[in-house]
Amino acid sequence: MAFRDINPVAPTHILVIPKQHIGSIADPVSAPVLSDLVALAATVAAAEGLEDGWRLVSNVGESAGQSVPHLHFHVIGGRQMSWPPG
Repeated sequence: MAFRDINPVAPTHILVIPKQHIGSIADPVSAPVLSDLVALAATVAAAEGLEDGWRLVSNVGESAGQSVPHLHFHVIGGRQMSWPPG
């Protein structure tokens, strides 16, 4: 499923999450689940008109900014982003 982040860091900031509980990307995750999440992220980005580019992020652990202990990807776009993040 996908829904807008309640604390967006960009004009477009949508979370993509599996319905089944998985703690983070560091936990055992089946390839079909990951494939479905990445495909949904690409669909969301296209639907949001992010043709110029977008970022897909998954934080692992509190030190990396994971505040919810459930695997999720952030689809972030709609503005210029710098590298490195953070």
